[in-house]
Amino acid sequence: MAERTKYILDEADMPTRWYNVVPDLPEPPPPPLHPGTREPVGPDDLAPLFPQALIAQEVSTERYIDIPEEVLDVYRLWRPSPLFRARRLEKALGTPARIYYKYEGVSPVGSHKPNTAVPQAFYNAAEGVTRLTTETGAGQWGSALAFASAVFGLECEVWQVRASYDQKPYRKLMMETFGATVHPSPSELTESGRAILAADPGSTGSLGIAISEAVEQAAQAENTRYALGSVLNHVLLHQTIIGEEALKQFELAGDTPDVLVGCTGGGSNFGGLAFPFLREKLAGRMDPVIRAVEPAACPTLTRGKYAYDFGDTAGLTPLLKMHTLGHDFIPDPIHAGGLRYHGMSPLISHIYELGLIDAVAIGQEDCFAAGVRFARTEGIIPAPEPTHALAACIQEALRCKETGEEKVILTALCGHAHLDLPAYGAYLAGDISDHALPDEVLEKSLAGLP
Repeated sequence: MAERTKYILDEADMPTRWYNVVPDLPEPPPPPLHPGTREPVGPDDLAPLFPQALIAQEVSTERYIDIPEEVLDVYRLWRPSPLFRARRLEKALGTPARIYYKYEGVSPVGSHKPNTAVPQAFYNAAEGVTRLTTETGAGQWGSALAFASAVFGLECEVWQVRASYDQKPYRKLMMETFGATVHPSPSELTESGRAILAADPGSTGSLGIAISEAVEQAAQAENTRYALGSVLNHVLLHQTIIGEEALKQFELAGDTPDVLVGCTGGGSNFGGLAFPFLREKLAGRMDPVIRAVEPAACPTLTRGKYAYDFGDTAGLTPLLKMHTLGHDFIPDPIHAGGLRYHGMSPLISHIYELGLIDAVAIGQEDCFAAGVRFARTEGIIPAPEPTHALAACIQEALRCKETGEEKVILTALCGHAHLDLPAYGAYLAGDISDHALPDEVLEKSLAGLP
């Protein structure tokens, strides 16, 4: 039986800086706009939601930003995370390709999300904030912020998309164990939630609705700020520790990726792995194909419109230039709850428009089939979100089998499925079906763009 090869860095080799891709791009991304004036937002516009340190990172043009020692100290609980070569999967596929995966499921909550939750909680606590509000889909982000809030002594209040709240009860229990208060969204606790429920009492919710509720609560309390788990520049910045570690681990492996694949919902996991490699590509030191993979039910890059849109359903956030399905879009309640956001990160959308990455959309059935195949060869049950990337990896590896190419494929396995097993239960019972987004639903949603 082929062995799985593991590449581990010492703590002393953990990166001490985050990488900001913006200075290395051929042109800067479009700025966010104020929802009322339609003028570019300034620091004062963001101050009700974020601490000054995060606002500075959001608009930074510095290539590298030092990671505070207090954050590094918490990172050391699980970082550096391992890079594996999936030799057992390679053998099962009969492919000449070499498949690597960077495994983020070793974190305290089993996903990549604490990479940004920890610094966000730290910077808020350092500026005297005592309470954070946020949204969560599948629950990984809510769990991460609950953990980080506990570390830095903050209260944490989470609005979880109703579909995932019902599908994933153990995520709620994890958040509550870390001390968070969790509400299903839409809720009766906010004006935004009440408006949605009045129009649709059975609403299964969306990340856009949950964001509206969390933002509304944060804006009303002086001691409270809002924390976002994906999409914004500072969030993707924090996640680049994934790719920076992976570069060092590829040096240990003596290899270089030809294809880099990541699942994309809001974009933090994908950007975190891809941006350091994109830096190397732009500098001419390597030339990987960089591929974003999204659900066919929520295809922002492959079918969305590149336009200014609200980040939330109620229109409380700045307008972001991004690939969007429309802020009114309510996705089907697929099991990959973390990939059900109506918009893609503005930074990733901009990079996609520049032609520096490509994108594909894959249905649920193929993704869960890939997840089961991976579990039965590599011994890790992947969260529903990264099964999208694994499905694309397997497709690429099988193409190599047909052509005889010995490509090197890298992906981010951004979390395990220990709290998502009901989704696998549904798949194994034959109750998972693909949800393709109908054209008429997309057209109706896009008609509401501001």
